[in-house]
Amino acid sequence: MEMLVFVLASAMVLAGAIGVVTRSNPVHAALSLVLTLFGIAVHFVALEAHFLAAVQVIVYAGAIVVLFLFVIMLLGVDKAEDLSIEPFPIQRPLAGVVGIGLAGLVIAAIVRGRDTLQEAAEPLDAAGDANVKQLARNLFENHVFAFELTSVLLIVAVASTVLLTRRSKKPGDAE
Repeated sequence: MEMLVFVLASAMVLAGAIGVVTRSNPVHAALSLVLTLFGIAVHFVALEAHFLAAVQVIVYAGAIVVLFLFVIMLLGVDKAEDLSIEPFPIQRPLAGVVGIGLAGLVIAAIVRGRDTLQEAAEPLDAAGDANVKQLARNLFENHVFAFELTSVLLIVAVASTVLLTRRSKKPGDAE
């Protein structure tokens, strides 16, 4: 039974991920992302991590995807823009500087947190909130790089959504 749940949830995740990449309509791509996030929630339930499954559905499948859809609708996917015109000429060099600075901060966090990552995990407390403490310890000590990388990926996803919704003008299109 566990194998069947794993295979079906993995199929959901893969189908949704492929849909995110291949859909030309940004709204359909965002809805494919919902399928991927629900598949991950099913994996959490199968691993008996019910809190994480609930957070996955409420925060990511709910709030984040609604934010993506809001950005898509706000930008107006029916409007075409000329991508060859730069509204702010300093935008690209500034983005490069910010990217290099962000990479430097991530590297500094890795170097500084390297000692923490090598320490053995403390045993769980007998208190009722031991799972939350262990989860926080895993996220912010043992897996801080993956957690920060996830936040960067979410920012890239929002920026990519903005870029995908902008279409280049074709000759003869009316504004």
